[in-house]
Amino acid sequence: MATKYRTLKEFQPGRGYTKEDWDAVDSPPLTDEELASMRPAREVLPAEVFRALEEASRRARGRPKIDAPKVAVTLRLEPEVLEKFKAKGKDWRNAMAEELKKASRR
Repeated sequence: MATKYRTLKEFQPGRGYTKEDWDAVDSPPLTDEELASMRPAREVLPAEVFRALEEASRRARGRPKIDAPKVAVTLRLEPEVLEKFKAKGKDWRNAMAEELKKASRR
């Protein structure tokens, strides 16, 4: 959902800039003539800018992929079994996974 920003018409303190900063900015709306005379960015900016943008958009986001990711499952256990593993501490899920791994090798 897009966020609408309110354009401020006058300086308001406490917004991360000073009155001097506010007064130094002078950016009136572009006129129709200025808009008509603008050239496309590809004509003005160096090609390296667009290569970098394309490379950045291709780069993977998030965590790196692993060869053998774990699989989420739902498992119903007896309460005493679960309590035994939880008593091992904060890392009880890994302890349970290790026990299951040992059992699967037998």
